[in-house]
Amino acid sequence: MRKKIPTITRPDTAYSATLRQDSGKNPVGEEIGSTAARVQTANDAVTTGREYHSDAESVDAKDEPGREVERAKATDGPPLAAKGSPLTRKIDIRVNALARQEAALLACGVDPAHVVRAALRRAVKGWQLAPVFAPPSDERRTRNMQWQARTSLAVYTAHLHVLLRENDPLDVLSKWALIRGQVEPRIWAEIDALIEELKDFAAAPHDPDNAETTDIDR
Repeated sequence: MRKKIPTITRPDTAYSATLRQDSGKNPVGEEIGSTAARVQTANDAVTTGREYHSDAESVDAKDEPGREVERAKATDGPPLAAKGSPLTRKIDIRVNALARQEAALLACGVDPAHVVRAALRRAVKGWQLAPVFAPPSDERRTRNMQWQARTSLAVYTAHLHVLLRENDPLDVLSKWALIRGQVEPRIWAEIDALIEELKDFAAAPHDPDNAETTDIDR
């Protein structure tokens, strides 16, 4: 004799509680629909020329508002001038008086070495190297090396490169040999001017207590 299966004629709350409460939504279908919607939005943006951003890009933009600025700064290189060679270059020079100036320097009443150094300061003040080569003078220099003045001059690198390219392409000469034709005549002219100033100063009556300070003393 078979056992009769009871028929449930009313809702069984205990049985219903064990079942999964499904709201009727389909997760797989929703994901497919969401993806399709994003693809359609991107296609519409391309068609209309608008810029499309995904949800991830929007979150990143909100979290890091300065990212674009930092990225732009990172791609910007230093100015072109900073990448190239320096604007000026120092060149060591050594200059002396001329042989024809020896007698006047010995008779001026001031140490000739001070006169040569003062003339050098005057000659290079405000001077700038020209990109045109001037050959060194063939005038005879004094043999008294104790009067020689030495210093360094800052010259424009671009002008120096012009002189090198046109007169010393193999870069075998000293840089002083390239610029001395422009510098030495100026210094010799200042030595002559200082000798005349010292003569005038010695000839003019003056009070030793109120004597003016000359450029040589400075």
